[in-house]
Amino acid sequence: MANHKSAAKRARQSVRKTAVNNARKSTVKTVEKSLVKAIQAKDVKALPELLKKFTAQVMKAAKSGVIKKETASRKISRLSVRANTAGK
Repeated sequence: MANHKSAAKRARQSVRKTAVNNARKSTVKTVEKSLVKAIQAKDVKALPELLKKFTAQVMKAAKSGVIKKETASRKISRLSVRANTAGK
């Protein structure tokens, strides 16, 4: 429990930020799963749209510090290669 007014405010802000960060992580994971499913199903028509959506969500999470930029780049790179080779 916070002993100061400022500490109580920080605790409230922390709760809000944690909720936003968890929502962003969840969105990234959901989009990643849908992209992986499309890659496995070789759904060539849906792949470009899903890859674009995935890239946008991951970079948004990285920009806000939810995940590291290196992690975002690695995920995008690996899934892009898989998506591009799935159509062939």
